[in-house]
Amino acid sequence: MTRSEATSRLVGRLRDHAVVASLGHPAYDLFAAGDRPEHFYTWGSMGLASSIALGVSLAQPSRRVIALDGDGSLLMNLGALATIGSLRPPNLLVVVWDNEVYGTTGGQPTATASGVDLAAVARAMGLDACVVTTLAAFDDALDRVEQAPHTMVLVAKVVESIPAAKPPLDCVAIKQRFMAALGTPEAGTRADPR
Repeated sequence: MTRSEATSRLVGRLRDHAVVASLGHPAYDLFAAGDRPEHFYTWGSMGLASSIALGVSLAQPSRRVIALDGDGSLLMNLGALATIGSLRPPNLLVVVWDNEVYGTTGGQPTATASGVDLAAVARAMGLDACVVTTLAAFDDALDRVEQAPHTMVLVAKVVESIPAAKPPLDCVAIKQRFMAALGTPEAGTRADPR
């Protein structure tokens, strides 16, 4: 399965979920699959999507929150998994797109290409985690996650895909739109980041 196929499947299931996408290809695929005000596209913050999603999940306990992280990005900040594992908010899902490369920076191999198992790392941090390799397994895992009473980590082994579109680069407008969609608008919010 490609990352873009899986992202489209995920977006098709969203209701009022907040989604935080790692910079680069995960954000591009999320935007191409269907832009929503509840999508937060990170820029210049590699390694922080899961941390940002954790903060949103704690601030919005009645809303489902999904982090879309890349394997390389998550490897840059494994401490985030330790913090998530200690808190285990019931409304958080961390999806790791594991293509075994740093896709946004040129395709250099990540540690998962040489055997690092991110699901095992997540389990060592106290989290429930699984690995999926097909769209059918991805769909099944998403069904299970919706019923889970605590944080889940879903490592999706994906093939790199060429992003079809890029979200706007106006970071302030993206943040303001996201905050307004979550019911916490800032004064002076711009209506649309485009």
